[in-house]
Amino acid sequence: MLIIFSAGAAQAVVEEIAAAYTRDTGDEVKAEFSAVGAMKARVTAGEAVDLVILTGALIDELIQSGHVAAGSRADLGKVGTGVAVRAGTPRPDVSSAQTLRASLTAATKVVFPDPAVATAGKVVMQACEKLGIVDPVKPKMQFFPNGYAAMRWLAASDGRSEIGITQITEILANKGVTYAGPLPGDLQVKAVYSAGLAAKAANPAAARQFIARLTGAAARPILEKAGYEFGS
Repeated sequence: MLIIFSAGAAQAVVEEIAAAYTRDTGDEVKAEFSAVGAMKARVTAGEAVDLVILTGALIDELIQSGHVAAGSRADLGKVGTGVAVRAGTPRPDVSSAQTLRASLTAATKVVFPDPAVATAGKVVMQACEKLGIVDPVKPKMQFFPNGYAAMRWLAASDGRSEIGITQITEILANKGVTYAGPLPGDLQVKAVYSAGLAAKAANPAAARQFIARLTGAAARPILEKAGYEFGS
């Protein structure tokens, strides 16, 4: 069995590639997904894992701490942060800082991953600070363990003015929400996501094979469809 700990931003891609990997090899994949901080904590706590997929910065930290094998980092691509609403509700204008400020101020609830553990959560808080709307929006903020959880809540909501913000890959993977657009201008922060071989992997050969599938040319269309970007 191949054990994977992954950021939610890579969930759609990992699940698709895992299905093909299992069909081709017969090897079962057990993949768990959550916010990057939560997954890093599980790795450093010594939980059994073969392959880790987090932001490139956190993979580098895990290499430095000896939890991920040196030289094993392989980048998937970059992911931006976007805005979502429940499917079937009006799509807010988020094309500029001014319109995003108005949309967030008018929202009845703003849901996103917990900034204590999630990349997107930190980006949202930084954006609100830059927009000068932390005080009016803070009472309407609701944190979730990860972006998928935030999007599931949004999809099941019954209002017409809730807004969700998370990694674009987590929005596009959830059919119950509608992607309104990326955070505009300098409010946008794109994170590189990378895979790394766990230093104490019980199944290192399988992990290396999976990394090759995940980052090879055949995976590029899957990554692009999921919302990944490439190049500088």
